Amino acid sequence: MKSFTIYLFRHGLTKGNLNAQYIGHTDLPITTDSISALKNIKARHHYPEVDAVFVSPLRRCAESAAIMFPKNKPLVINELIEYDFGEFEGLTAKELSGVEEFTNWLRGDMYARPPGGESNAEFFSRVCGAFEKIVEGMIKSSTQTAAIVGHAGVLMAILACYGLPEAPMAHWQMEAGYGFKLRITPSLWMRANKLEVADTAPISAHA
Repeated sequence: MKSFTIYLFRHGLTKGNLNAQYIGHTDLPITTDSISALKNIKARHHYPEVDAVFVSPLRRCAESAAIMFPKNKPLVINELIEYDFGEFEGLTAKELSGVEEFTNWLRGDMYARPPGGESNAEFFSRVCGAFEKIVEGMIKSSTQTAAIVGHAGVLMAILACYGLPEAPMAHWQMEAGYGFKLRITPSLWMRANKLEVADTAPISAHA
């Protein structure tokens, strides 16, 4: 049976990433150093040829996609935006140390939320709903290959929800410019809403 391939790649780094801040909806660009780093990754490895590229509405994803996939016009999926950190936005874990709402949120309860932000349950529901629409659209249109250039938290949530082997979010951490290759078999997807995490990506140009 025909299978479909989706690549997940983390966007380049912003100043907020480098400062260890919680940066969700703040629309920061990637740094000049990160632009150079992505270009270096591209020179040493193969970013795959794909039929479609999906990004969040934030510029750090669009800027990264333009380097990784210059031949593709990215399709913006608003629901792939990073976590809404509410009042935690722009702050670091050190700055939030001792804040009761932060401590409760860090425990990972699905219904905990930063003040003014979204709960973990709302985040997972939003991201997973968007991903399922992408997969179902690919199957219906026979789009064989696609890439999502997204936020680490968003991509890790997708992998935790659907990936085989099954593993918690923390297992799926990835560096900027890198990610995973997913293989979707329609029968497995329709039966269990699961997919195979086939490899890391991009693949070495010398492999």
